Amino acid sequence: MSSATPATRALEAAKVAFERIEYAYVPGQDKIGLHAAEAIGADPRAVLKTLMVEVDGKPACAVIPSDGSLSMKKVAAAFGGKAAAMMPPDKAERLTGFHTGGISPFGQKKRVPVAFEETALAQALVVINGGQRGLMVRLAPADALAASGGLARPLLAG
Repeated sequence: MSSATPATRALEAAKVAFERIEYAYVPGQDKIGLHAAEAIGADPRAVLKTLMVEVDGKPACAVIPSDGSLSMKKVAAAFGGKAAAMMPPDKAERLTGFHTGGISPFGQKKRVPVAFEETALAQALVVINGGQRGLMVRLAPADALAASGGLARPLLAG
């Protein structure tokens, strides 16, 4: 597996320290983030999943713990909109340049607003997709936020 992706190149360009973690990606998993957490032996709260959404019809990126679920109401509020919905996978792939299961908030083909679940940023380190199925990056939450140009907002349901 090549470890250079648009996501890792974006982190390198931002001069962010990160560790690459590779694991055996299994296609067809229902909960890709939880599968990744188990495969690398990490706390699911520290392994973040990248979800592409549409807020009032405009693309955005939400990054939350792999064991959590989005609140569409909170997602809409986080991006200053009225309504939010999940982006169809084929549209997310075209927009980001990544395949589903490998979407990263870093190095997307078209830059969109990014929000991280604020509670996830309390972790010492977070693990986020590195832009390829089976490739994760571990880095400081503040660096992830800075490299993505993201905001910390409440995004979780419940």
